Amino acid sequence: MFVFGSSVVDNGNNNFLQTLSRANYLPYGLDFPVAPASGRFTNGKNIIDLLAKLLGLPIIPPFLDPLTKGPRIARGVNFASGGSELGCGSKESLSHFLFVVGTGGNDYSFNYFLQSPPDSDADTDEKLQAFTSNLTASLSQHLQKLYGLGARKFVLISVNPIGCYPYVKASRPMVRGCVQSMNRAARLFNSNLVSLANDLPARLPHSHFVVVNSYKIMREILKNPTPKGFTNTEEPCCEVPSMAQGGNGILCRRGGSTCSNRSSYAFFDGIHPSEAVNDWISYKAFSSYLWSEVYPFNVRHLAWLV
Repeated sequence: MFVFGSSVVDNGNNNFLQTLSRANYLPYGLDFPVAPASGRFTNGKNIIDLLAKLLGLPIIPPFLDPLTKGPRIARGVNFASGGSELGCGSKESLSHFLFVVGTGGNDYSFNYFLQSPPDSDADTDEKLQAFTSNLTASLSQHLQKLYGLGARKFVLISVNPIGCYPYVKASRPMVRGCVQSMNRAARLFNSNLVSLANDLPARLPHSHFVVVNSYKIMREILKNPTPKGFTNTEEPCCEVPSMAQGGNGILCRRGGSTCSNRSSYAFFDGIHPSEAVNDWISYKAFSSYLWSEVYPFNVRHLAWLV
């Protein structure tokens, strides 16, 4: 499995980058079985860890870790938050790997909506359509480059309901519930992912694309949490300092406190899902037969394809 994307699927690459966006301190990784504070932006395992387990794979190492070489890359590498050329194996061998891409959310949360705040005059349908089209075209180009390197099996993880993030809701206290304009943007991009899954195989022979609708899976948890074991879908589990408190309203306070029952919280920090939510998404991605959750078939079926 080779992984590309943002902090939602990062397993430690940011530890080796010059960035303030790091999760290499407690309480991040508090429930991670191998070593705490590994760089995952959650309390335990992320979607990639859990999906790898369902596929019978070991934990996928981060590409930028100096220890990631030789036998450690035999089962795949996580490039999330760090990009590089693939240099391990022939095109034929790469065709058997899953290439997982989980990106797009940050482009809206920390790019588009910073320039065009939700419900402002600058936030127009035409501008959103143009931004989404450009984002989709860029993703399509990257997927075709991976295909040229030998990739044949692709898993595209949708953008989550970004308008429901605790960070977003806290920054707009006058809005009741989720910020719908942000969720609408996520749905627009996600529909384009399905279009890519339908269109690209015609241009890329022997390629297969699966779209995991993490938006819907997570939205269902937020709408009806109790049957799934969740009691808090509004607040982050960890202590998140605001800008006035020296934080950014997103990341956990270094060494800060956490909720007592982490498995019952949907969010661990201001924008990242808890391990419990990641578990739901990975399980649905692997085994669901509903097109509304994973399209056109699940990851287990994709892995079996020759």
